Amino acid sequence: MVKPDETLDDLRLGGLKIIQKKDGYRFSLDPVLLCDFAEVKAGEAVCDLGTGSGVIPLLLASRSVAARIVGVEIQPQMADRARRSVHLNDLQDRVEILEKDLRTLRGDIPSQSFDVVLTNPPYRQPGTGREAPTAERAAARHERAGGLSDFLATASYLLKHGGRFYIVYLADRLAELFDAMRQVRLEPKRLRCVHSRPGDPARMVLVEGRKGGRSGMAVDAPLYVYDGEEYSVEVLGVYGEKG
Repeated sequence: MVKPDETLDDLRLGGLKIIQKKDGYRFSLDPVLLCDFAEVKAGEAVCDLGTGSGVIPLLLASRSVAARIVGVEIQPQMADRARRSVHLNDLQDRVEILEKDLRTLRGDIPSQSFDVVLTNPPYRQPGTGREAPTAERAAARHERAGGLSDFLATASYLLKHGGRFYIVYLADRLAELFDAMRQVRLEPKRLRCVHSRPGDPARMVLVEGRKGGRSGMAVDAPLYVYDGEEYSVEVLGVYGEKG
């Protein structure tokens, strides 16, 4: 099941394993924090846009009692690895991986099909930031197959009225994110800033939106990733480990 150019890695949660390409995209802490931030209730249908190696569907299947979890990925090789990881963890009854372009999902999935939509999208616009050395990693980092507005428009289309949207994104693009969310009726309702260490500026943000929600937003306490050179007690707790 694991090819010579791939690795089988431990997700450190629920005994889950994930297949990743040795020199391709490899998941970071960001989707792990996003899954911890998101609220998924029993029996709900969940969609992950730009699922990559499938880390978010795998984690949600372990952490929640969602009835249906769908991951959407445009890159064939990554969608294939995500599917194999789903089968490896015996989650095929709850998790489905679709090899689709999220910009054309309207022809495949009816509107308002999901209670929750999550995304850990590419953070950088083309021509900004450092380019990744491989096409797979570059597509995960830069907006080559849809920009922020595409991810948000599709999320709004898929969500039921009152449905919840969750995203992890760059802190320095927060104003742009809020503006783009409101353009597609995803009202920002909760914000948590992610800092490397106390005293450092926020690097990432975790945001919850509500489809058709009223104005008014809660701001959670900051999340600090490190305590010295080690993960903070809170991040270790996300993994179910003690500091």
